[in-house]
Amino acid sequence: MIITRRQMFGLTAGAAAVLAFNPQLSFAAPDETEAAIKAFTGGATPTEGTVSLDTPEIAENGNTVPVGVSVDSPMTADNFVESVLILADGNPNPAVATFHFTAMSGAADAKTRIRLAKTQNVIAVAKMNDGSTFIDRKEVKVTIGGCGG
Repeated sequence: MIITRRQMFGLTAGAAAVLAFNPQLSFAAPDETEAAIKAFTGGATPTEGTVSLDTPEIAENGNTVPVGVSVDSPMTADNFVESVLILADGNPNPAVATFHFTAMSGAADAKTRIRLAKTQNVIAVAKMNDGSTFIDRKEVKVTIGGCGG
């Protein structure tokens, strides 16, 4: 069977309509974010502090939101940050980025730009070389949706 361009457009528009009118299909459930955190930390509950998230309070455009993360660590062979996970709990897939560090990194700082679907929490979880984990959360208000919000 050959599908015409017009039929393909109709199928694509139909799929978009299903997602638009069925928001639970297009955004992550809150337990998905918690499951991603548990998977990253190995089931440990992260402690507040040590990791610091830098996000704007209000994002004029959700398509490109600047996010910075830093972890207070001496970054020595005995005490360093292994990785930092960035999550956005209102996006279709909550895991946004993972940064990996070594003692030779010198500092555990990273900056990126992310897309936010709607007003939501951005979360940073840091995992240290000794297995300890730390968390920071910031709410970012999106005025123009990056993913349709």
